[in-house]
Amino acid sequence: MGIAADIAEDWHAALAALAWEVEAGADETMLDAPVNRYDLRAEAPKPLATSAAPDPGRTDPVATARAMAEQAQTLDALREAITGFDLCDLKKGARNTVFADGNPKARVLILGEAPGAEEDREGRPFVGRAGQLLDRMFAAIGLSRTSPDAEHAVYITNVMPWRPPANRDPDPAEIAMMLPFVERHIALVDPQVIVVVGNTSLFALTGAKGILRARGNWSQAFGKPLLPMTHPAYLLRAPAAKREAWADLLSLQARLR
Repeated sequence: MGIAADIAEDWHAALAALAWEVEAGADETMLDAPVNRYDLRAEAPKPLATSAAPDPGRTDPVATARAMAEQAQTLDALREAITGFDLCDLKKGARNTVFADGNPKARVLILGEAPGAEEDREGRPFVGRAGQLLDRMFAAIGLSRTSPDAEHAVYITNVMPWRPPANRDPDPAEIAMMLPFVERHIALVDPQVIVVVGNTSLFALTGAKGILRARGNWSQAFGKPLLPMTHPAYLLRAPAAKREAWADLLSLQARLR
C-alpha cells in the first residue's frame, strides 16, 4: 500500500503541475529534457530590419508650414494661413484659432505659450487671470495692448494658436511645425523687442529650457533683442517671484528708452 500510495501521490502532483503549466500557456512539449540556457553560448543579436524608405507622398508638416508662412505678405494673410493649416492635431480639439491681440505697430511683441480655456473660448491670447496680470504688469511701465500709440503699445501672440488638451505643454513636434508661422509673424510685425513668457516660447525661439534660469538675461532671436520672463500663471502660483518680474520689466523699460 505504501508504494501504491506514493505512486498515486506522484501522479496527482505531476497532473497538477501539468495543469498549472497549461494555464500558464506552456501547452506544447518542445524537448525531451529541460535545457539550461546559462550553458548556451550567447548569440549575437540579429540587427533590426531597416525601416522602409520614406514615403515621398507623405506630407512634411514643417515644410508645409514654412511654404504657407512665406506666402503670407500681411498679418491678415498669415491669420488665414494658420487657420487653414490642418496638419497639427491640436486644431481638431480647439474651438478657435487664437491669432493675436494688441497693436501690430507696437515696439514690444510678447510671445506666450498656448491658449488656455478662456483664450480658446474668446479667440484672443491672455484673457484669463494670467492675462489680466500680464496687462497690469506692463501697464506699470506704461505699456498696453489697447494703446493706439505704438510707443506705448504691446502686441501679443502665442507659439501655439490652439489649446492643447488639458492645458498640457506642447510637444517639440507641435512647436516645430508652428515655428515657421511664429517667425513670419515676428517678421511682419517687426518689433523692436521680443519678450518671451514661459518655457515653451523660450524653447521655441532659443532652443533652451529653464525659464527660471533664463529670465532677465537678454539674448537674440530672429535678429531681435529677446527678454525671457516668467509666465504670469507662474506668478499667480508663486507671488514671491513678482519681485524678479518687476526687475525684468524695469530692464525692458530701460531698453526702450
